[in-house]
Parts: sequence; structure tokens; C-alpha cells
Amino acid sequence: MPELTDNKGKTSHAAGARSRESAPRNTHAKVYELLQAHMTSGNVLDIPCGSGAFLRRLQQGAYTCYGADIAAHPAIPREATFVQTNMNDTLPFDDDRFDAVVSIEGIEHIRRPFDFVNECARILKPGGLLFLTTPNISSLRSRWRWLLTGFHNKGNCPLDETNPLPRHHINLLSYPQLRYMLHTAGLRIEQRHTSRIKAAAWFYAPFWPLARTITQWVVWRGAKNAAMAALFREIHRELYTLPVSFGDNIILIARKPEDAQ
Repeated sequence: MPELTDNKGKTSHAAGARSRESAPRNTHAKVYELLQAHMTSGNVLDIPCGSGAFLRRLQQGAYTCYGADIAAHPAIPREATFVQTNMNDTLPFDDDRFDAVVSIEGIEHIRRPFDFVNECARILKPGGLLFLTTPNISSLRSRWRWLLTGFHNKGNCPLDETNPLPRHHINLLSYPQLRYMLHTAGLRIEQRHTSRIKAAAWFYAPFWPLARTITQWVVWRGAKNAAMAALFREIHRELYTLPVSFGDNIILIARKPEDAQ
């Protein structure tokens, strides 16, 4: 298991290197606002931390900051504890280590999102929170784009298979898929947010009642018993909340139960 490294000792920390927010506008600010609303201190892991932009926000508070990514960017704050790791692999942290895990626009880039979510659940303390953001392909705008072109928003053209890159969106996930991943990993979604709703998204608002009704009919037909019908109604209701129907991205807050073993 790799040893956690205090970034003060890293010779790769270049003078003048700058952190950059690799996420849709306002995402870092929104996630930090939500984190502060839930906790003002504690051990917080940012994965993937990129160039350390969110770590720098964490340093504004009383958090103990940890960052992890596939490579160490020279702009990662010296005060943060950094470990180099691959999100597809077992994360090099002990069980029940963190009060919060923050993953901003990362899960859509990895080959094993189920395993990553399971690892996040493992390293969270009981009662700990996962803040997960990803492009919102469940929005009406993205669904309309897929209907006409076969490509979702944030994945609006084929990927270059001759030159695979880490920045490719290889696993764009719908809200029901994300919920399934989180809940089967033992986490429970408590809140749904978005960093912004673009003006263009409101063009699809007139279609919201029709889409909601058709989805309701299709989904409820699949229920085999009363318990499944109740579950499907809950998912359908969440799918048509404002952030999920119109948001540019999805910000999910999921908790590990206090009695988790």
C-alpha cells in the first residue's frame, strides 16, 4: 500500500504552478458550500484532486486535507497530504478513514465506477458523506440530444479510440444508475443538487410534464410487487426534481449509515 506523502517534501512542486478548476462553472464553489453546511472540520479526501483547486478551498476551513490522483500535479498545495493512486484500483486508505470524500467530475472518466463507489463507502467513517459530481445525462436537454443524435450532452461526439485519454468521458451515468451504484454500496443519497442550470435548459421545460407522465407509465409497468412499485415511484420522483431534470451536472450527497459494519 503506498505511503501517504506530505506534499512539502515533493520536489515536483514547481514554483509558479497554478491550480485550475477542471469542472463546470460554479461546481467547486457549490460543493464547498454544501460541505460547509454539513461539517466545518474533519478528514476530507479530494479524489481526483487534479491540480489541487478544491484542496485550496478546503484550506480555507478547519479541514484536514487529503488529495489523490493518478499523477501528482506541481500545483497541489504543499500543506495537503497527497497520495498517487488509480481510481480504478483499491484505494490506499484504511477502512473508516474519512469524514467526507469529495469526487468532482471524476467517475465518468474511469473504467470501474462500481468499484470506485464501493471503495469510497469503505474508507468513509460511519455517518460520513460522499460528495459526488458528474455530467447530467438525465436532464431533458441531454435526453433530447441523445434522441436526435445518439450522443448525450458532455459526450456529443465519438471518442477517439485510436488515442484513448484519461480526460475521455467513457462512463457517463444516468441518475438511476448512480443511485443504484450508491445504494448497493451501502450509501444512501440524501440530497441532489446542480452547480448551474443553463438558460438553454429551460427551452425543454414545456416537455417536462409529458416526459414525466410517459416515464411514470413505463417505469411503473415494470414493478412486480408493491415494494418494487414503491421503490420505482421514489426513483421516478427524484428523476424529475429540478436539479436532475434541468441541471448541467448532478451533485449528489450520499451518507454511510451510522451502523455500517
